[in-house]
Amino acid sequence: MRTELVISADSDRADIALLEDGRLQELIKEKGDDSFSVGDVYLGTVKKLATGLNAAFVNVGYEKDAFLHYHDLGPQINSWQTFLRRTLKGKQQANITNFETSSNIEKEGNIGDVLKQGDQILVQITKEPISTKGPRITAELSIAGRFVVLVPFSNRVSVSQKIREREEKDRLKKLVRSIKPKGFGVIIRTVAKGQSAEELQADLDNLMRKWKQVHKGIKRENKPYRIFREMNRASAFLRDVFNESFASITIDNQELFDEVKDYLEGFQPGSSKMVKYYNGQMPLFQFANVDRQIKGAFGTSVSMPKGAYLIIEHTEALHVVDVNSGNRTNTAENQEANALQVNLLAAEEVARQLRLRDMGGIVVIDFIDMNSAENRRAVYEKMRDEMQRDRARHKILPISRFGLMELTRQRVRPETNIVTREENPDNLVEAPIQVIDTIESKVSAVKEREVFIHVHPFIEAYLTKGLFNSVKKTWQKRFKKKIVVVPRDAYTMLEWAVMDKDNKSL
Repeated sequence: MRTELVISADSDRADIALLEDGRLQELIKEKGDDSFSVGDVYLGTVKKLATGLNAAFVNVGYEKDAFLHYHDLGPQINSWQTFLRRTLKGKQQANITNFETSSNIEKEGNIGDVLKQGDQILVQITKEPISTKGPRITAELSIAGRFVVLVPFSNRVSVSQKIREREEKDRLKKLVRSIKPKGFGVIIRTVAKGQSAEELQADLDNLMRKWKQVHKGIKRENKPYRIFREMNRASAFLRDVFNESFASITIDNQELFDEVKDYLEGFQPGSSKMVKYYNGQMPLFQFANVDRQIKGAFGTSVSMPKGAYLIIEHTEALHVVDVNSGNRTNTAENQEANALQVNLLAAEEVARQLRLRDMGGIVVIDFIDMNSAENRRAVYEKMRDEMQRDRARHKILPISRFGLMELTRQRVRPETNIVTREENPDNLVEAPIQVIDTIESKVSAVKEREVFIHVHPFIEAYLTKGLFNSVKKTWQKRFKKKIVVVPRDAYTMLEWAVMDKDNKSL
């Protein structure tokens, strides 16, 4: 399998596309001013206690208070509070080697016994604001690295459950216990499998530097503020997914290109060679065929091979996926075998769609009915195998007697939703031909001698048809400018933009 990463960015956003063998698998859209992202650490203030929920609402600067449940306090919350108070008074260093920890709080205690209204508290975002809800937070802070996760005020060393070999688990535990700093616990990630002591030590050293940044960021301010930000989403994404299957990383932003190159070189020397800078005139997502795939993957109806398709609907409570055979040619010997073939294809596509759209919560899949228990088991195992590639926590139930499969998938940020349908222009816009006149007026008004017109492919075809007498040629002669028409798969029919050679709007 060949894995490629395509990143298109400018000053206020970054779009990240993960492709496997040329097929879009994940899409992340990051805004430059993203706040309250997973992993960010805030100094918040307890706004009120909800004893009925055994939780607290904490002001972290968002319009809605963040939700902190008792079980998310962590067993060492009292140690954290002592550390915070001492740091705010300037009496506590980042070094906690000799820090005298408090006893663990009760597992099933009352939040009113631990916190009170007005208390300041260090918290970390675990779920971004979604819909009308504020962020979900934890008071048990952790700092994630490439191979390990650092947990202050803990002495526990644990290993990812995805590492199943007992010998490797024991080796990693023994190794980490010998090098971890006193006063810190460590969670060993799956990618640590087979890594040397030097690589793990380098990762721990980097995490200790980040811990010092957290400590340094704690200041005497009454208002809530962010004291530590997780790395940008592009680097964080690479940290979690980078492996030996990666063949290329293409970026069209010079600053981000340098940052990603340095980051890769830091944890795997020599790997930065695969990072390429793209400066072509055609937008990167257009060049890499990402825009076209987005248009085909984010609609209500999603096509599959040989005429089969999915219908994906979203509600407040859950997501619903309906599997249809459509006009698929029935090559199987009977209806049962044909249903099995379609359902196996659907399981693969649904797993992809969950990653691509970042759909979280409850998902119900209505597979085509199958009478055979063996066939239902085969579809369940296929779904389970395909979901192994998903980094989000999930749980899958076998197909019920009604032909429904239920699953849950961890939701930490809002679902990626891209509108692919276009409104009927009747009674909504002026006559479409007037768009051409508007573009012409814009081209005539700009002072640049070279302009680039970005339009829907159908409009591009209209502007460039004819070898000598096309609309584009006519404008070039009339305005004495070089004109390049760029087809954009991502644009709606009547969407357009006039840009210079640096892709800046004119």
